[in-house]
Amino acid sequence: MKTPQEPRAQEERREFREEAESLFRITFAPVIWAAHFLLCYCTLAVVCAKGGDPDFWRTALVGLTLVALLAITWTGWRAWRQWDAHNTGDYANARGEDEDRHQFLGQAALLLAIISAIGVIYTALPLVLVEGCR
Repeated sequence: MKTPQEPRAQEERREFREEAESLFRITFAPVIWAAHFLLCYCTLAVVCAKGGDPDFWRTALVGLTLVALLAITWTGWRAWRQWDAHNTGDYANARGEDEDRHQFLGQAALLLAIISAIGVIYTALPLVLVEGCR
């Protein structure tokens, strides 16, 4: 037999799981950016030092850049849905209630996704603009 406190405990576990996912979502886009940065620069450094084919790796890294941008876009879209400003019309979330904190995490994740996408694009610019290993 279920106690009256059991539905409340299940609700609290669901809310905790959503907030844990929100915190993960905040870190996802910057981690993609950092991994993309390391892969691009480390790969080309090794290829140029060991005498590999930089054109092949440059093309592969441009493909990796597109995958990274798609993953960051997906993260930003999920964060936009969590922020929910388009439905509520509340862009400030000044009340400090549980739902406001949840929406703020979505807003922060969206802004980090935008910054990360810009970082990935700037990291990929040398792949497109610089020719060869010099």
